[in-house]
Amino acid sequence: MQRMLSMRDLKPQDLQGLSQEAATALVAQILGHVGQQARDLEVQQKLLQRKDRDIAFRDAKIEKITFELTRLKRWKFGAKSEAMSADQRQMFQDTLLEDEADLEAQLAALQAALPPKTPAAPKAPRQRARRQALPDHLRRVEHHHEPEDTSCTTADCGQPMTRVGEDISERLDIVPAEFFVHRHIYGKWSCRCCQRQGIERLVQEPADPQIIDGGIAASGLVAHTLISRFVDHLPYYRQEIINARSGVHTPRSTLARSSGNAGAAMVPLFEAHARFVLSCPVLHADETPVAMLDPGAGKTKKAFIWAYARGELDAQRGVIYEFCLGRGSQYPVAFLGAAQGPPGSMAEDRPAWQGTLVCDQYGGYDPVLDKRVYPHRIAAHCVAHARRKFDELIQTSEVAKEAIKRIGWIYHVEGQFDGMDAQQRLAARQQLTAPLWKEMHVWLKIERKRVPDGGSIANAIDYSLDAWTALTRHLEDGAVPIDNNHIERQIKPWAMGRKAWLFCGSELAGQRAAIVMSLVQSAKLNGHEPWAYLRDVLERLPSHPNSRIEELLPHRWQNPAT
Repeated sequence: MQRMLSMRDLKPQDLQGLSQEAATALVAQILGHVGQQARDLEVQQKLLQRKDRDIAFRDAKIEKITFELTRLKRWKFGAKSEAMSADQRQMFQDTLLEDEADLEAQLAALQAALPPKTPAAPKAPRQRARRQALPDHLRRVEHHHEPEDTSCTTADCGQPMTRVGEDISERLDIVPAEFFVHRHIYGKWSCRCCQRQGIERLVQEPADPQIIDGGIAASGLVAHTLISRFVDHLPYYRQEIINARSGVHTPRSTLARSSGNAGAAMVPLFEAHARFVLSCPVLHADETPVAMLDPGAGKTKKAFIWAYARGELDAQRGVIYEFCLGRGSQYPVAFLGAAQGPPGSMAEDRPAWQGTLVCDQYGGYDPVLDKRVYPHRIAAHCVAHARRKFDELIQTSEVAKEAIKRIGWIYHVEGQFDGMDAQQRLAARQQLTAPLWKEMHVWLKIERKRVPDGGSIANAIDYSLDAWTALTRHLEDGAVPIDNNHIERQIKPWAMGRKAWLFCGSELAGQRAAIVMSLVQSAKLNGHEPWAYLRDVLERLPSHPNSRIEELLPHRWQNPAT
């Protein structure tokens, strides 16, 4: 009987002399082997096709996510702030960060699933954005992590290992706000000797003066209430709910009265701060609307916050707000005019302000800058406002695109002057940016002749040409900034708070808000933590002499804790 030949060992000479049965069996084996190979090949082809589809789908998804990330970054850096309210802008930024993190996580997961590529020339490692270090003053809670077994795990060793270093990572955590009670104990002292003689003599330390006499709120709680209201934009009813979570009952009426008392106590400090802000030679000015409740009409009416800040390039920082019932020129005329010192105070009368006023081209500033009345006042208009006129037309006008490009060159050069004093900046401007302004002036005049009157681009060009002297005032004074963006940043907290506040309850409430915001925002400008500043000021005000009130101004205040 012939043995069955293996397909692997089969040779041509083995086919000679095969019986019919052996030949039939061999053919059946060959056909089975071929069939199995065909089935295996079909499975392989299906796996390859499925793999190709997976790769194509993954590549398409990576391309889509990469496109979405690129678009998000373009939105992030190209979104027009003028087209959004402060709340919309904040919501947009928050959503943008969430979406960006989501897409980056998806992209990382997809890229991790890709097969490893053939090694190529080594590339420089991608530099990750450096995370800001956690502040040193924060309390550290250390958690030590060491292996349970510190013996060597190498076979035939097992010797004790030596600690040679450590890696440290830090995570930021928070404990909800803690309420505590200041318990003041005033000892009573009596003379027993005098008592035996029928004379009552009792000695006791007098109570320290407080911002709120007879109230339960200490200066720290009052400061926290003011910061929550005017910095974090939390209405009193929401503060009441938040405080209740800590088991403390603080009715909104109590919080409101505390704020009212604190606002009244800070009036002398506010007036001293106004004198300081208006003592500068370069002043920013701007205004923004706020709603005020009109109880008689049962609705709200429009009021305005007028903001004034010392020059952005000034070594000393400060901003002052005034709550007014309108937007007319009479308000800045009165505020910047001469003023008498507060009755009963040691403050001197304040002379009318004079210097360079950085503002936009709103007509309400014209009487403030009237040369016939105020010969020592000069106007400096905002280049950013002129740029916005062109930015609104950038999609439809080549002239607008060119104007934006030219202004961008000027801003780029201006950015190189950071850290210079006024004289150095003036010399640099005369040498580097004055020629760019001169060239732009000629170009704008030429383009103005080419465009029809009454059009949008004509109006944008006229906005700059009609105020060219004031627009380029910074070329004559190194202390004058190129735009009014500094004061717009100081007005931003009001814009952010409008939705939370809804409206000011009264004219007095608006004035009180202006007092608190002036001091808090100025404290922030000078690098102070707002709560620490207000707490210390409220603690010291009741016993601080008015003749030394300037010591508590934000630009002079020193934190006792440091």
